[in-house]
Amino acid sequence: MTSPRGQLWLLRHGDTEWASAGKHTGWTDIPLSPAGEAAARARAKDLAGHDFALVLSSPLSRARRTAELAGVTVDAIEPDLIEWDYGAWEGLTTAEIREQLGDPDWTVWDDLVRPGDTPGETTDQVGVRAQRVIDRCMPEILAGRDCLLVAHGHLLRMLTATWLGLPARDGRLWALSAGGLSVLGWERTQAVISRWNI
Repeated sequence: MTSPRGQLWLLRHGDTEWASAGKHTGWTDIPLSPAGEAAARARAKDLAGHDFALVLSSPLSRARRTAELAGVTVDAIEPDLIEWDYGAWEGLTTAEIREQLGDPDWTVWDDLVRPGDTPGETTDQVGVRAQRVIDRCMPEILAGRDCLLVAHGHLLRMLTATWLGLPARDGRLWALSAGGLSVLGWERTQAVISRWNI
């Protein structure tokens, strides 16, 4: 019989003004909105008393502030938890990008991100970063201890796909609300989504 395994908890940062407006918010360091701060504070009751062996946060202030307001102490800033680099699409809404491209069906999941002020990333590149984060947590998880990641919507969705053994691009198949809390775990030895978007 295998020993119990720990879980990987995911906390998406609270809302920002850009997120509320539907803008692609990658590496731009946008602060939490008042609603985002309230959502982060509301997570404190869900996380209170939970003993995490490792808490990692994105370097961006919206994630770090979410952790602080949710009452968790970050053990380390993890550069690999930064959001997807949207390149030329940074700060633009889907509607604006569709108009620029003349493509009414465009989604960020189906098109290569074009270079802008930053080079942009493919979903595969984000998946490589996600796998490194999982690998960093896995010794704790295999020892039966839980870890918490505080990061961003698209990054955490692609990390979930990676956890499940799927291509990172398959993170498109589930939504994650601002301030959403999820838990990745196990059914026997199969990696699964235990709870999603609590």
